[in-house]
Amino acid sequence: MEQLSESSHRDSADAASSSLTTAADVHVGGGGGGEAMARGLSAMLESVIKEFDSKSLDALSSQDKLSGSLDRLVQELDQLLENAPLPFIVQHASRISSVKQRVSSMNLVLKSIQRRIDNIDHMLSANNIQGS
Repeated sequence: MEQLSESSHRDSADAASSSLTTAADVHVGGGGGGEAMARGLSAMLESVIKEFDSKSLDALSSQDKLSGSLDRLVQELDQLLENAPLPFIVQHASRISSVKQRVSSMNLVLKSIQRRIDNIDHMLSANNIQGS
């Protein structure tokens, strides 16, 4: 999986490099080069943002599943504590509650990042529409 990810990043970098080279060639030739470079940069950023967007959605989904599992585990531990309040169980229950709080905090951060990426994507899309 690491090799696939590396290959994907390499392909993205090659595509970005060729986009920038094409935009730079147009700029050197004159006549609207700034617009061509802007379109090239916009296309490159759009692909990078879409990749990050996809990965952040995957992470968000994974975090939601983890949060659900932790909620279920906390409920089961609460029931266990009601029946047998052993110090060992109490210690592990507090650790799991701490992990649950950290996961919830991470979910908030991921949702904030997702909103920011969406805003950037909308701005780029709006610029592409206006530039066309």
